[in-house]
Amino acid sequence: MGGSRLALAVRYFDLALLAAALPVFVAADLPMLAYGVITVIWLVALAVEAWTERHVRRELAKGNRRDAMGWTAATALGRVWTVALAVLIVGLVDDRETGLAAAVLAAILFTVHLAGRLIARAMTPPEERL
Repeated sequence: MGGSRLALAVRYFDLALLAAALPVFVAADLPMLAYGVITVIWLVALAVEAWTERHVRRELAKGNRRDAMGWTAATALGRVWTVALAVLIVGLVDDRETGLAAAVLAAILFTVHLAGRLIARAMTPPEERL
């Protein structure tokens, strides 16, 4: 993604928030299993998203908008399902408190991630957008 460094920082603010959540989890004595699972799932999902964006750029360069949109939608839905499944499994494996901590962290990350993407897109010149 092109654009300014500020747009890039806004886009990936969810990673800063994820790092900032660690001391909160430690200080509040929240379940570290919840933090660990959501962190791993979130980082894997970001890697898949980056790979997908490269693939989408290639499809758009070929003029294949339908496939590009399909990849984008599949990645977004895949992230939601993967994180939701991880929260469910964490809650079932350990206890409700762990599941709740994972769910709250995931909800905050999703909200910040979506807002960051939208704001970064607005900050990026139209010719540099996907």
